[in-house]
Amino acid sequence: MKTRKATLLVATTVVLALGASACGGSDNGKGGKGGSGTKDAALTSIVNKSDKKGGTVSFEFSDEPDSLDPGNTYYGWVQNFARLYGRTLTSFKPAAGKEGLKVVPDLAESLGKPSADAKTWTYTLKKGLKFEDGTPITSKDVKYAVERSNFAPEALSNGPTYFKAHLIGGDKYQGPYKDKNPAGIASIETPDDHTIVFKLKNAFADFDYLATFSQTAPVPRKADKGAEYVKKMVSSGPYKFASYEEGKAATLVRNPQWDPKTDPIRPALPDKITIRFGVKQETVDNNLIADNITVDGAGTGVAPATQPKVLTDAKLQKQTDNPYAGATSYIGLNVNVAPFNNIECRKAVQWGIDKASVAAAQGGAPKGDPATTLIPPSVAGYTKFDLYPTEGHKGDVAKAKEHLKKCGQPNGFSTNLSARSDRPAEMAMATAVQASLKKIGITAEIKSFPAGKYFQNFAGNPSYVHANKLGMIMTAWGADWPTGFGFLDQIVNGSAIKPSGGNNVQELNDPKVNKLLNEGIATTDTAAREKVWGEVDKAVIEGATAVPLVYRKNLLLRPQSATNVTITEAYLGMYDYLLMGSAK
Repeated sequence: MKTRKATLLVATTVVLALGASACGGSDNGKGGKGGSGTKDAALTSIVNKSDKKGGTVSFEFSDEPDSLDPGNTYYGWVQNFARLYGRTLTSFKPAAGKEGLKVVPDLAESLGKPSADAKTWTYTLKKGLKFEDGTPITSKDVKYAVERSNFAPEALSNGPTYFKAHLIGGDKYQGPYKDKNPAGIASIETPDDHTIVFKLKNAFADFDYLATFSQTAPVPRKADKGAEYVKKMVSSGPYKFASYEEGKAATLVRNPQWDPKTDPIRPALPDKITIRFGVKQETVDNNLIADNITVDGAGTGVAPATQPKVLTDAKLQKQTDNPYAGATSYIGLNVNVAPFNNIECRKAVQWGIDKASVAAAQGGAPKGDPATTLIPPSVAGYTKFDLYPTEGHKGDVAKAKEHLKKCGQPNGFSTNLSARSDRPAEMAMATAVQASLKKIGITAEIKSFPAGKYFQNFAGNPSYVHANKLGMIMTAWGADWPTGFGFLDQIVNGSAIKPSGGNNVQELNDPKVNKLLNEGIATTDTAAREKVWGEVDKAVIEGATAVPLVYRKNLLLRPQSATNVTITEAYLGMYDYLLMGSAK
């Protein structure tokens, strides 16, 4: 199918690597009517398998999204959820276990067709695709979606910058709201209504993974209102919005223009989907236990306060799944906030933090293990190392004080530590960090902010970070797709630094790291490429700008009425929202 085998080899290697290293589960959890399987059943099978249509799937969420606009989001759960109303060029296959890591065509007839040098990628759209208003979906709608999502940070600041960084002319194009030429960026060609061609300045072996991102969900130019588009989005998937209240709730109903003949990957079981925002996490948990809702939208698991109840009740325990999330909680040390412009001050923090206490604060073993690298073990490209080894991951006060002397702060210093106020586990982790740093003379004052605007207005906004001296930023990251590049690029590449909504919270712009990333993604040999990701990870940790804390796990609870439930490793170890139905 391709002139080169690079992409197929990447996909196969990732599937095998993740299948070998993912958290184990029960192979006998087949599910079925009237039950919800056994503990960890959804890790390897579909629990309560069903093809019954009807009913309502209800979501609750403890905070609010950065945005439900597919072109203006970077939360993993929104990427998962948005597939219900936004189709992309390619998609991860909705399936149990390692099958869920396979990339399959969605809007496109097949996976991308690369040129011999992997710098040009061509996709052909299926025939018969329509928006919810009945107008045909064309390649120009996909092109426009990419342009608005990548090149208009003044309106849409939350998403990643891959297309901008890798398309020819991406550094100069001003985006559809400023550019006076309606033809848009020249390096995305649409020779006819069904063909779209991406021309890159470097080889990009992972491009089929990038095409799964919600930024390729088509948007009709005439309907776009920039940041206001979220209030009246135009669906290309099986569901459309019947109502939307920003920060409060949304209701989706069936889209009659969606043709299942063009979409074999979406079963579209429920008649209606509801989601409520700003519900206290413990209330979400109790509603799951009482079977009042179908799923916790965040997909990160029950709150620390609920965890003992779930783990000690034999009945509830059978309804839990405890996958690795393919994500790492870490602290970014901003290099433009003193004294973290000094590597020795950063190293003092690396040595000083008691990661065992931080992991315990997040919820202990069911919620993850102490981390020594950014890339988690379940992502292809992970290399095991520990540059700041301490007994039991409890920190080393003497080593930390040694580096405080080297950075000219022998008595320690004061700084600010940001965390998300509506994430109890993250606040608990921040408190544990604060306590361990106090032992070495560093006073970290916790500044808390709402998760929905955390990156846009605060932690990912350099102007705010500098003005408010946020030297230490609590964050967590999961792979955009399950390779080292899909994990690292947007959090350590200098090109990912943005005026707001950025995820390179350290503001790291290291020429060595940038060069390794660009050379790695241009390498078509899979083994050589994966080796580079370990080198990038080590270079970042050597520079001490990121402090890995915990390789995250999710303790998820599935209510009895939920059907077609399975874990998707492609979306950070949460349930696959594309498959789910309800027996109610």
